[in-house]
Amino acid sequence: MAAEYLLEMKDIHKKFPGVYALRGVSLQLRSGEVHALLGENGAGKSTLIKVLGGIYEKDQGEIWIDGREVKIDSVHEAREAGVSIIHQELVLVPYLSVAENIFLGREIKKGRFIDRPAMIRETRKALDEFGLDLDPEAMVADLNIAQQQMVEIVKAVSTNARIIVMDEPTSSLSDKEVDALFVNMRKLKERGIGIIYISHRMSELGQIADRVTVLRDGQYIATKVVAETTNDELVALMVGRTLENYYTRTFNDCDEVVLEVSHLTTDKIHDVSFTLRKGEILGFAGLVGAGRSETMQAIFGLDKVISGSVKLMGKELAGSKPDQILLSGISLVPEDRKNEGIFPSMSISFNMSLKVLADFIRGIHVDTAKETEIVNEYFQALSVKAPDIQTNIGSLSGGNQQKVIIGSWLASKPKVLIMDEPTRGIDVGSKSEIYEIMNDLAKSGVSIIMVSSELPEILNMSDRVMVMCGGEITGELDRTEATQEKIMQYAVKI
Repeated sequence: MAAEYLLEMKDIHKKFPGVYALRGVSLQLRSGEVHALLGENGAGKSTLIKVLGGIYEKDQGEIWIDGREVKIDSVHEAREAGVSIIHQELVLVPYLSVAENIFLGREIKKGRFIDRPAMIRETRKALDEFGLDLDPEAMVADLNIAQQQMVEIVKAVSTNARIIVMDEPTSSLSDKEVDALFVNMRKLKERGIGIIYISHRMSELGQIADRVTVLRDGQYIATKVVAETTNDELVALMVGRTLENYYTRTFNDCDEVVLEVSHLTTDKIHDVSFTLRKGEILGFAGLVGAGRSETMQAIFGLDKVISGSVKLMGKELAGSKPDQILLSGISLVPEDRKNEGIFPSMSISFNMSLKVLADFIRGIHVDTAKETEIVNEYFQALSVKAPDIQTNIGSLSGGNQQKVIIGSWLASKPKVLIMDEPTRGIDVGSKSEIYEIMNDLAKSGVSIIMVSSELPEILNMSDRVMVMCGGEITGELDRTEATQEKIMQYAVKI
């Protein structure tokens, strides 16, 4: 008789020095099921998955597959057991072909030599099964993120994986690419493959997940059937409280223009014009590739301006270098937190004080007391969850890293704060805290430009919404008239 569960993780414990990462966590996955795993950053999701994938060795507990207990103490043993993990940061080799990546480490050979025609043939067959129009000989570096992700899925299936873990698979995808991913996930379900799905996007659960398990502080909280629960209930389970005011916003009407962008053009955007008022949160919406981030990079001097004007309080900035623009009063919190926002091997103090070195360095003298004073001000004001300011920033959750980045820019006392995807990849509790920070900044007179791909965030936090498509602004909506439907009409130029 077939086992009820494809996978059972029973009473899993994992302890690191001074920290209990998992304390008695259990998870069951059925064949042909998408089982979502939810929890705030630091809840234990990644640790549990790393135990399943053989990256971490559990301290206590059992793992059962198809009704039999298995030993998984290495990545190799996980693969042998039919487990494949598709990490948020893809691990493909960029300068190898699609076929070479799919068969990496298990190449098809004819005698002592690699049989490339056979690998290309088998890859094409596997791609065809998923309806993917990809060239097996194409370099992975030439594929977009969505295509790379599908290569990872095909690779996992080709290894006969029966349990596939997807960690934040939609975080860098457009709505159209998400739809395509879900179509292929349903094909995996039809094959009887079980999928563990980790995502912070609550709106996706109803589209793809069958059941959901919630973790909090390294402990199992509950498992729910998605069709029988609500997002509000799941949020309450994740954070241990209800979020009555998830979006914190006090709207302030002010006509004083702080930033004026006129006919701004680079090789990526065309004739972009808009104004930003004092104490306003101006939302920028649009699909991936619409030109939103490129507009912010041009304003901050990271991309060369071909024509147009950027005026802060009447002063022309177009053509200025980023350090000059920072000194003038514009700060930019980048989208790519890991690669552009932090030095992951350095302390909170180092990262938070980097933008204001001139405030505490004179020649070769470093005023460490002044540096500590500056950092502590924002460390406390932003409620960064860490032992102290000397803690390595790489050890923090995504939400706390984001707070440190915001603090580093706030230390420069900006008039305008540009926030590109300010809550991407962070949990609901941290999102609520970031919204509160943004609201307080706007109330104090700081003007904010918020680029976001999350429409509820745009609608609930923005005074006005600018919509972009194809490198151009296609629409402007006041908060009283903005809806998801109107934004999407402008985003696709209907």
